Amino acid sequence: MTRDDGYLLDNAQVEAGVRFDALGELFDPTTFRHIERLGIAAGWRCWEVGAGGPSVASWLAGRVGPAGRVVATDIDTSWAARTTGGVVEVLRHDVGRDAPPGDGFDLVHARLVLVHVADRERTLRAMVGALRPGGWLLVEDADPASQPLICLDEYGPEQVLANRLRAGFRSLLADRGADLAYGRKLPRLLRDAGLADVAADAYFPVTSPACDVLEAATVRQVRARLVEAGLATDEEIDRHLESVESGRLDLTTSPMVSAWGRRG
Repeated sequence: MTRDDGYLLDNAQVEAGVRFDALGELFDPTTFRHIERLGIAAGWRCWEVGAGGPSVASWLAGRVGPAGRVVATDIDTSWAARTTGGVVEVLRHDVGRDAPPGDGFDLVHARLVLVHVADRERTLRAMVGALRPGGWLLVEDADPASQPLICLDEYGPEQVLANRLRAGFRSLLADRGADLAYGRKLPRLLRDAGLADVAADAYFPVTSPACDVLEAATVRQVRARLVEAGLATDEEIDRHLESVESGRLDLTTSPMVSAWGRRG
C-alpha cells in the first residue's frame, strides 16, 4: 500500500454520527469522571479539541454555566455543531496545523485525536501553551498495540475473522501515520511537555452493545479501503457484519488511556 495521510474515518460519512454516539456511550462516563476529578466549576474556559460529536462539549457547557466558555473545534464541524448550550463556540480548526483558538483555558481536552495527527509533539505543546497557569490538560487516546484483538475469546471462525479484519483496520491506520502504541506514552509525553501532577489510567469494555454498533459503523466506513488494500473481500465483510449484527460476538475495544497534567 502507498502511504495516505488522509483521515481514515471521515466525519463527512453518515456512519460518523453512529460512531460518535457509540464512542460517547462507551467512553463519556470515563471522560466526565476525570474532568470532575480535575475540579471543573462554573466560569471555566474549556477547549474541546477534535470534538467530533456534541456530547462532551454539551456536558462541559452544563458544568461551566453561563459565566464560562466552551470552544469546540474540529476539521469537520457538522456533528459538533449539534452541541447544546449557549456558551459553546464551534469552530472549524485543524489542531495539527492551526494555532490554538485562544489561550488562558482552564481545561483542554482531546479524545482519540492526537494518535491521528502527524506532528503530535508540536500539537501537544500547542495545547499545553493554550492553558492558563494551573490549567489542566486531559488527553485520552487508544493503545491498540497493547491489546490488538476485537474478540478476546477467539473460540471460532467468526471470532478469527473479526480479529483478522481488526488487524487490517490497524494496518490502514498505521499506513496513515497513526501511532498504535501512543496511549501508553501519554504520561511521559505530558511530563516532557512541562506539566506537573501527571497521572493516568486506562479503560476498555470487554463487551457491550455499543461495541457492536461501533464496529459495524467502522467497518462500513473503511470497507472500500479494506477491499482495495487486499485485506478483506466483500464476502468476508458481509459475513462479519452479519455476525456483529446478530449479537454472536463479544466485541471489545482497544484500551483507552487517559492522562492528565497541570500547567505550572
